[in-house]
Amino acid sequence: MDVSDTAMKIDDVALLREAASGYERLREQMGRVIIGQEAIVRPLLAAVFSGGHVLVVGVPGLAKTLMVKTLAGVLGWRFRRIQFTPDMMPADIIGMELLQEDAGTGSRQMRFVPGPIFANIILADEINRTPPKTQAALLEAMQEYTVTSMGQSHAIEEPFIVVATQNPIEQEGTYPLPEAQLDRFMLSLWMDYPSAEEERAIVATTTEPGGAAVEQAFSVDEMRGFATLTRRVPVSSHVVRFAVDIARATRPTDDADEYVRRYVEWGAGPRAGQHMVLAGKALAVLDGEPTVTAGHVRDAAPLVLRHRVLPNYNATGEGIGAKEIIDHVLERIDEPTYV
Repeated sequence: MDVSDTAMKIDDVALLREAASGYERLREQMGRVIIGQEAIVRPLLAAVFSGGHVLVVGVPGLAKTLMVKTLAGVLGWRFRRIQFTPDMMPADIIGMELLQEDAGTGSRQMRFVPGPIFANIILADEINRTPPKTQAALLEAMQEYTVTSMGQSHAIEEPFIVVATQNPIEQEGTYPLPEAQLDRFMLSLWMDYPSAEEERAIVATTTEPGGAAVEQAFSVDEMRGFATLTRRVPVSSHVVRFAVDIARATRPTDDADEYVRRYVEWGAGPRAGQHMVLAGKALAVLDGEPTVTAGHVRDAAPLVLRHRVLPNYNATGEGIGAKEIIDHVLERIDEPTYV
């Protein structure tokens, strides 16, 4: 048993119980507005607890904007929506230096006027509709938590999370994110159509007067505490090995199995293993579990790997996508035994 297997402290266990009960309150509050979509809500909240950025893929009309806005309201975070367009420039996101006059002295000087990136949760709507230069301005903020204008760096206050959306249809006039930039996102979530029962409930509730209101579940400081707790959740060497084995099994190297060598152009990098473990920690916190299990990593793996595994031409020709490749890998890699 290594150091990472050490049990949580008593204070951490109490905070863990609070975080798990708080997760239920978050789900309840979001359920007042968002009907169904549990497959999205749970990992989205896991990303919030672990401080990871999220890419959401779904057709128009599935309430992606409403979901993120509702989440911000429940958390009490500052929310900004940025609609990406082909003519958008980096300054439209990060802000710019403007010449301003002091009313008292009459002197003029350049001052930085912050852009919409300076918030706690950003909805980057249809990020693939803006050119790479503008995409890069957002991705710098995601990685460094700073933006640069006229050679000066400006820090973005944490918590800071970006939820970017992509429309899987109408690809004409888009600028798909390169794989290296996609890797900045912790999770990739596919937002599907609701069930028939859920859709009937959506139509009924959204065509009535008024609307459901949500209440703030936590203070920002409480959420910072939960984020710190998530990092402290212990993980055994067996589970770390499991996450690394999954990531390595997606790479078409000489020792990979025939299926992966035949259908994969590029596999997941080391960041995939990091994010599987971190997402596993967040899922453990949501479940009120004091340690990460292989099951948590297995649940996180498809969401972490979906945008990191690139099928090749053979796969495209045979109708095999990243999902089928990931399913194959997860079936092949056995969960660790604790002996």
